[in-house]
Amino acid sequence: MIMRILGEGQYEIAEGHLGELNRLDGVLQSAADSGDEAAFSAALHDLLDAVRGFGRPLPDETITPSDAVLPDEDTSLRQVREMLSEEGLVPD
Repeated sequence: MIMRILGEGQYEIAEGHLGELNRLDGVLQSAADSGDEAAFSAALHDLLDAVRGFGRPLPDETITPSDAVLPDEDTSLRQVREMLSEEGLVPD
């Protein structure tokens, strides 16, 4: 799966890591639903760190469609709510 972090780049994620990323995405979704800014910021940070840690960065010159587009760390709770689908940010 290819995931893009806005303003940063794309990462190739092995399928074996999708379960953990979906778990972190669920935590983010819950924090966004509750409107808890502190929990939201922590959850977004954890999700992005996991993508960076599990993923292999793709070279900037590689043009590949992304399976998921994630906000950067400065994205507001309101903006992330607009990006969330029923699946969250990370597709199942």
